[in-house]
Amino acid sequence: MTDTDPQTQNPATEPAAPAQGLRKTRVGVVVSAKMDKTIVVEFISRVPHPRFKKIIKRSKTFYAHDEKGEAKEGDKVRIVETRPLSKLKRWRLVEVLAH
Repeated sequence: MTDTDPQTQNPATEPAAPAQGLRKTRVGVVVSAKMDKTIVVEFISRVPHPRFKKIIKRSKTFYAHDEKGEAKEGDKVRIVETRPLSKLKRWRLVEVLAH
């Protein structure tokens, strides 16, 4: 009873799972950078209306951890989901895309 499937014989061909798991990423604009090591990022998504199917904008704000304080108001940034850092912070700054 030998298995003739080449995929099951060589475990090195299987893709490796990410070390941290799948994390959501968002690109948004910094609305506020007045707190210490915290920024508020507004994420705007374009979704179809449930009934009329017209594309509408939905906005949501996220509190993100900015360790170095590099993001300023109006900057376009990329944030990634992380473990809870405080009561409201569940996101962390990855990079500043545009000043």
